[in-house]
This record gives sequence, C-alpha cells and structure tokens, in this order.
Amino acid sequence: MRTELVSEPGDPGRPNEDFASVALPASGQGGALVVLDGVTPPSDGGGCLHSVPWFTARLGGALTELTVSLPDVPPPGLLSRGIARTAESHVSTCDLSHPRTPQATVVLARWSPDSVDCLVLSDSVLLVESTDGRVTAVRDDRLDRLPRSALSSHTVVDTTLRNKEGGFFTAAADPAVSSRAVTASLPRDRVRALTALTDGATRWVERFGEGDWADCVAVIREEGARGLVRRHRAGGWRHPRRGPRLLLDPEPSPIGEGGRVAGRRPRGPARPGGLSGGRCPPR
Repeated sequence: MRTELVSEPGDPGRPNEDFASVALPASGQGGALVVLDGVTPPSDGGGCLHSVPWFTARLGGALTELTVSLPDVPPPGLLSRGIARTAESHVSTCDLSHPRTPQATVVLARWSPDSVDCLVLSDSVLLVESTDGRVTAVRDDRLDRLPRSALSSHTVVDTTLRNKEGGFFTAAADPAVSSRAVTASLPRDRVRALTALTDGATRWVERFGEGDWADCVAVIREEGARGLVRRHRAGGWRHPRRGPRLLLDPEPSPIGEGGRVAGRRPRGPARPGGLSGGRCPPR
C-alpha cells in the first residue's frame, strides 16, 4: 500500500486550516481516511478562543481514532461522537452557539475486507473509482442548490442558511448535524480507489472546467497530488473571475485527498487527489 498526503494553504501568509489523515490498523485489515476543510472564521473570532486549525486538528484527530477503534459504528455515529468530543473540550471557555464557531466540511471513508463506507458533509467531495474504471462523485450538493441571491452577505448566510433547514450544514458543535451527511456503502471488491477533495481542489473541475472527475483522478494517478495542485494554481490564473462563493474560503484550500483504495486485487499503488490529500489501497 502506498499513501501520499499533500496539504498547502491557499495563502502562504495564513495558517493551513485543513486536516487530512489516513489510518491503517496494524492488523492490515482495512483502513480509514479523514479530510476536513476548516471554515475561515469572522474577524471577531466567532465567539471562540481557539483557532480553526486547533478545531480541525481536534475533530480530525478524534475522527481518525474513532474510525479505527469503533469498526461497528456507522460513519454518522462516528461523526456525532467526534463533534461531541471536540465540543466538550472547549464548551466551558467558548460560545459554541455562535453561528461561526469553528467548523469544517467533512469527508470520511472506512474500508474493511467486505465494504467501503463513506460520508460527506458540505462541499468537499469523495471520488469513488470502481474496478471497471468509472469514477463517481459522492457529494453533498446543498450549496449548489442555493440561489446566488441567498449568498449576498456573511450576515445573511449566518442567520438564515448556515446549519439551518433549507440551507447547508457543517461540522461545528452540534452532534445532530451528522444525520445531515450524505452517506454511501459499497462492496469492497467493487472499489479500486478513493480520492477526497476539498472545495479548493474541486475547482479544477467545477469552476475552471479543466476536466471531469475521471480526468481529475487520472491527473492524480499520473502526476500525484502535487500535480493537481500545480494545475489548480495555473487554472486560477487563467480563470481569475471564477472565484468561490462568498461563504466559502476565498483561497484554494489544500487538496484533500482521501486514500486511494485498491480492490481485493489491487491494480497498482493508490495516489491522492485534491489540494490536501492522501491515497492508499486497502489490502
């Protein structure tokens, strides 16, 4: 099994707010990947004493441990426990009811010899490559369904859409949000690879139009995760007006590459794809 993780901040002058990990049990049976894209906080800190990198490290670390230590708990249950554990660590010092309390998008996948279980919350994407070469995107498309007029300002978004019915959901301080995640479960022997991408990485497809999801996976396979980062940067210069929506981090957050997972008969080493990432074929 080969694993590659790449993470680069959109602005060298700002801290990296993303998290990416791949966990491989010592038994060699199965594994897990976690990718979080931290939401840039408001200027007033969002009622929290802690930074977004602190939050994503806490939540990402909890999810990485839980996916391996609790193999019988479904992904929504893991996300609920991870959010609750993280909230408990700062509820006594911070206002977790603030709409911009530290939060993140989530991609989580766990594989065993029998199945691959996936979860996506908000606008990060998990690409599933099947053994016949087809690539399917597991997406939470709530943001795509919102009219641009609804995204007129941060105030409007925070008061009417963020973590609200009819809007969109992120992992913040409420464990119940886990029930809003998009999930999928697939037979292990039908999955060749997984690639998790933050919205910074998906722009190469969704905003710049440089290729489709299958092309994205092909770039990562041939050039590695950094190859997609380089192409993303180039695409941003060629399409300067195709910026992200107001409520998203305006910078190309690191590529989130989840593990590339080979089938029971791996056809080759797995590689990552996205702006923060990792790729690994489960044994």
